[in-house]
Amino acid sequence: MADADKTDTAPTSSPAPAADPGDHLTHTSHTLDLPGGPLHYTATTGRVVLREESVEDGVWKGHVPRAQVGITAYTLDDADPHTRPVTFAFNGGPGSSSLWLHMGLLGPRRVVMGDVGELAVPPYDLADNTETLLIDSDLVFIDPVSTGRSRVVEGGKPKDFHAFKRDLETVAEVIRRWVTKEGRWMSPKFLAGESYGTTRAAGLAQLLQDEMGMYLNGLMLISSVLDFGTAEFDGHDDRGHVMYLPFYAATAHRHGKHPGRSLQDVLTEAEEYAARDYPWALSRGNRLTADERADAVRRIASLTGLSEDYVDRADLRIEHWRFFGELLRDQGLTVGRLDSRFTGPAASGIAEHMDADPSMDAIVGPYAAAYQEYSHTELRNTDDAPFSVFGKGVLEDWSYKEFEGRSVYVADRLERAMRANEHLRVQIAYGYYDGATPYYAAQQTVAHLRLPQSRLDNIEHHFYDAGHMMYVHQPSREQQSRDLAAFVRSASGGPRISR
Repeated sequence: MADADKTDTAPTSSPAPAADPGDHLTHTSHTLDLPGGPLHYTATTGRVVLREESVEDGVWKGHVPRAQVGITAYTLDDADPHTRPVTFAFNGGPGSSSLWLHMGLLGPRRVVMGDVGELAVPPYDLADNTETLLIDSDLVFIDPVSTGRSRVVEGGKPKDFHAFKRDLETVAEVIRRWVTKEGRWMSPKFLAGESYGTTRAAGLAQLLQDEMGMYLNGLMLISSVLDFGTAEFDGHDDRGHVMYLPFYAATAHRHGKHPGRSLQDVLTEAEEYAARDYPWALSRGNRLTADERADAVRRIASLTGLSEDYVDRADLRIEHWRFFGELLRDQGLTVGRLDSRFTGPAASGIAEHMDADPSMDAIVGPYAAAYQEYSHTELRNTDDAPFSVFGKGVLEDWSYKEFEGRSVYVADRLERAMRANEHLRVQIAYGYYDGATPYYAAQQTVAHLRLPQSRLDNIEHHFYDAGHMMYVHQPSREQQSRDLAAFVRSASGGPRISR
């Protein structure tokens, strides 16, 4: 078990004026026992104050505190900062704290929660993560404003930070400040984002290099969404129906709707139909002949596991919230959105939509309990403020004013970053059972990046037999950990600790 043998709860900065809350960070030393020998590292957790320049009537008024951002950093003891990589990690939402990547995949300790059909009994447990990315990279987990214990300063307005551009600027400043304070400008640097965190990572890659001169070595995009239009159902754009089809087929296979067939066989058929025949059928509208429509109904029903009658009544267009409740309706079950391997009892046998996501129900309790226990007992975090797994009202408040009148789209920012930095590498992780950011939609976005082949060769793809948080599935977690470690070693160069 990782052990803590020293604690320093004093603020890391000198006393600040009353209006400035000051940084408050706790440092603890730990050892992680690995097959290849012990790993000695320091954990730093707490909150840092973000300040902005204040100018009034053209007169500089100094740096004014605006927000307190929660971070947890892990740094290998006695490592060379010129060769030791550092990875900045965050989750998505927007409005989610970073505990998922922290306690599920990347950090040195992880939650023990079980998996589909064998979920652990509360109060769950913690275990050493012997596959932690800390072996190959220092780690800094960031909780954006209003998530975790991050908050605005007294008198501030949380809503001011609930916006696409403001979020990028805030997280970029956390990264810039940490890199500067820790003397890590010459370290290989990576971003790891999940879900909306991939949207954030693409924007950050451009912002960091264009505005701060910070060029990255790599992006780890887990359950990627760079073009929201590929996964939306607005009634006039059929892309969402097409992009979700392979996910529906994977889910149907998982729940016994394709007996005698392999998952890959089913996915190949679904992807081929989604690539050509399905978009054509939808584009024809009422111009489809009776035979053409009947053929489309049969194919869609066969792939999705839904009845032909339902597909016909849905006008060939399967909306994801309805699919979650419809696939196993005859069994009184709904399937999960984040991970469709999970099922749960339906609140109503006639409801149009499921009342809750059974996969979220399965994971939020174990992760919240594990992080709270770990933060206070092992990392010695003395902040007793409530911890928000999801920031209240953040998603509802979120502003995308930069994209008014169109879908959120950040692939162009990734293109810009990759054109400017020929060494920028990207790893994309896809879960077949991810109903939040479907794998086929993410693939389609990447397939349309406007980049020369030399840059496209810097992108690698990994697929997992799991959902949005693929690390919930033990074999996927172990494989993904190996994939991430290999990526960091390859993209940063130089000698690394062997696994």
